[in-house]
Amino acid sequence: MSREAILDGADSRAATDELLGGLRRGGFGGRALGAFIADATLRSIREARKRPIALAEATAVHAGMAALAHPHGRVWVATSWLMTVTHLGMLEERRTMGLPNLLTVARANLPAAAARLGSAVPVLALATDFIDGTLARRTSTVTRFGTQGDYLADAALWTWFTVTHEKSRGWQLATFAAWAIPVAGLTLASFAKGGMVDVPRSRWLRPAAAVEVLIGARVLARLLARRRA
Repeated sequence: MSREAILDGADSRAATDELLGGLRRGGFGGRALGAFIADATLRSIREARKRPIALAEATAVHAGMAALAHPHGRVWVATSWLMTVTHLGMLEERRTMGLPNLLTVARANLPAAAARLGSAVPVLALATDFIDGTLARRTSTVTRFGTQGDYLADAALWTWFTVTHEKSRGWQLATFAAWAIPVAGLTLASFAKGGMVDVPRSRWLRPAAAVEVLIGARVLARLLARRRA
């Protein structure tokens, strides 16, 4: 299969591997980097054009979150929108976002609306994280977009939360170890390999999920303590 066919094909994994492979074969030089950016941009535009409904859904959710956001938080929303619409190819054969993915996107933008949502942010984060995964599995709508987006949404949200609301250095380090460090490590490994390196997933060992639940429990305990005081 030709490089053009791979980049224009439905398999987002094959296209990503080809893009990263070209960058590696080019020695990460200026010409290879320029080709990588140009090809990735072209593929993103093509995939978005194939999915006008998904593009509209993603834009609508981000518009709603922007309306809730503090003016300073709209940069966060704009960044999330750009990340979302440039990765619609990861929906594979789907032409719509689907409710699970829309919930994931909304969760990723909760920090932008923290000024209005206040202590509801971690509660909504835990609730939507449970609901989107359950819905995707029960409706057989699990996608690469949802799998990767869910992890990145959690990484962004909980890293932000512990940095801004958690005074304990231990919990801050635990959060970085659970999300930020693995994301950075996998990104570097993917570029070095010239192909995607997946997030290791185990049915029984889920450190990121455990840290998320424990942080959420700490938040709920603090809320209950304030109401009793």
